[in-house]
Amino acid sequence: MEIDNKESSTPNFDTSNQNVGSFGNRLKQARINKDLTLDDVAGELFILRRHLEAIEAEDFKELPQMAFARGFVINYAKFLGLDPDQIVESFNRNYPDELKRKSVDDIESPLKPMGTLQREGGRSIRINPLLVLGVIALIILAVFLIRMVTKAQDATTTNVQGDDISLADELSDREQSAGAAINTAVVSSGDALSNSGSAIGVGAEGVSNAAPATLDFWIQGNTQLSVVDASGQTLISGEQPRGGYKLSGQPPFKIQVNPVANVALNLNGTPIQLNDYAQNGAADFSIAP
Repeated sequence: MEIDNKESSTPNFDTSNQNVGSFGNRLKQARINKDLTLDDVAGELFILRRHLEAIEAEDFKELPQMAFARGFVINYAKFLGLDPDQIVESFNRNYPDELKRKSVDDIESPLKPMGTLQREGGRSIRINPLLVLGVIALIILAVFLIRMVTKAQDATTTNVQGDDISLADELSDREQSAGAAINTAVVSSGDALSNSGSAIGVGAEGVSNAAPATLDFWIQGNTQLSVVDASGQTLISGEQPRGGYKLSGQPPFKIQVNPVANVALNLNGTPIQLNDYAQNGAADFSIAP
């Protein structure tokens, strides 16, 4: 009698991973009992989802080297509240010998995917050269702009001051050599009116039989100036702004100037050195041709 033994033809599947006591199944059941998904665990432990799946399925070929995989298993067990010693003992017992030998032979493989720090007799830190060049370029540009702005401000200040000084010097020299008056109008009635409107004097025509004299003032800035001629008439008085003033009257003239440093004076075209009459920066004197 021939007996068909069906059991002999049935494939022999390895059901060790389905053992209730295996570390992968225990981790999976604990996760499910806590109502956690693989994504939840991956987000908390910073372990890739595919590695968590491989741990629960005890698919060692999908895990990194043994040392890293063991660390994942221990952290996973602690996170789920299981005894990490029991879990890692089951992990070590089930880890294939051929993968253990491969891990020992290929000791540099765990460092390759990280690629941040390598030991070659000391620590080496990667620095992005483009970032360094960009920072240096920004510093150079900032220094250049600051220097340009500073030079522009200095040049503007120097030009303004230089224009004022050169104009005053030029006009003063011209007045001293030619005795010319600047910005002054002579009125036919005999009153001389400066550009500021503050000079009131006696005209050059026929005040008396005495020969009149001419005073030419050039004032560089606000100055107290008072001039009275021999007839007692006030030709100019008060604070006068920058400008040229031509006054005519009978000498001798009573003159008060403060400060003298701001004023150049010609009498009938002849320069008068006001510093010769000055005391404490001011002058009070009489003068005639």
